[in-house]
Amino acid sequence: MDKTRIFIIDDHRVVIEGVKSALKNEEDLEFVGETLDVVRGMAEIESLSPDMVILDISMPQLNGVAATVKIKEIDPQIVIVIFTMYSNKEYVFDLFKAGVSAYVLKEDPIENLISAIHAVKTGGTYFNAKVRKVFLDHIKELETGGKGGVGIERLSKREREIFLLLAEGRSLRQIGDQLNISPKTVESHKYNLMEKLKVKKVVDLTKIAIRKNLIRI
Repeated sequence: MDKTRIFIIDDHRVVIEGVKSALKNEEDLEFVGETLDVVRGMAEIESLSPDMVILDISMPQLNGVAATVKIKEIDPQIVIVIFTMYSNKEYVFDLFKAGVSAYVLKEDPIENLISAIHAVKTGGTYFNAKVRKVFLDHIKELETGGKGGVGIERLSKREREIFLLLAEGRSLRQIGDQLNISPKTVESHKYNLMEKLKVKKVVDLTKIAIRKNLIRI
């Protein structure tokens, strides 16, 4: 029997050990690697070529959306299971567009993660009930002619990336290095997104991100 080869990235050791313990009796699954460092994880994924990556969203250096994009660039066939504490609309849509196959919340019973893994390993999908509600609410909004596009939802994907990095306290140069763009381009995006969000100071971006539970404090 061919086993599904799994790699896990989470910046909390207790989460990694908990997932491995929960899946230890699943004979069709095999852990091939793990890391607390998402950047290091990209290199290891390229080297190990796992079938599946279990990925957190909010991590130092690289958030889950950017990490998903990079993993899909390494190998589009790698299946990605998001395992996180966040179910924010902004994350859900960006991750869905980036190509994740499952979205499980850490508040769920661990059996939900096991179900998600088995669903996606055979080509299916799995989305937590809260995440499904995000999609349903969005569909209802479209059907009823809701205007939407308010606040963060108005930002482009690149602007959202820069918004989160600015909110986390990164400098223009640090953001540019991470996203492979110039500091001047970062600054241009910064002014555009601040205008859309109607704020004048970077500290206000941090306040918005905290209020929407997009970053940890």
